[in-house]
Amino acid sequence: MKSHRKKTLGIILFIAAGLSVAIGLSLYALSSNIDLFYTPTQVAAGEVTPGQRIRVGGMVKEGSVKHSEEQLQVNFITTDYAHDVDVQYSGILPDLFREGQGIVAEGSMTPEGQFVASRVLAKHDENYMSVEVKAAMDAAERQRVMGQIQEQGQSQGNYQ
Repeated sequence: MKSHRKKTLGIILFIAAGLSVAIGLSLYALSSNIDLFYTPTQVAAGEVTPGQRIRVGGMVKEGSVKHSEEQLQVNFITTDYAHDVDVQYSGILPDLFREGQGIVAEGSMTPEGQFVASRVLAKHDENYMSVEVKAAMDAAERQRVMGQIQEQGQSQGNYQ
């Protein structure tokens, strides 16, 4: 092989190695910033490992919001009407946060099964619901209706 071809091959290999390292580092950095979305049903099913950073979305359960007297700590329950997740948050809640409204909370699960939120996001107007929360609510509703239909079918079968 001629010397100018060796040089060209060396340059191409050097550029390819540099690009590979740059792409690898970029993917590593992006993977550490990804928070997967889970519904309360998925959390209850054990799909989340303790300490894993996730986002949980649902509706704030009526009568579940409890504010601490001395601190900015708030405990509340988010639900998809099939299962509930107990959420603990320390900080100032968004102005639009209230019971019966859709929220998305970012944080991690404790080994005891409580979700510790680092950030709480509330919907921005009366018509908006995040796509993930809407899909989760629809799936939970379908699951609830199917369960009722199955129960009715079983109860009718017992009387015949």
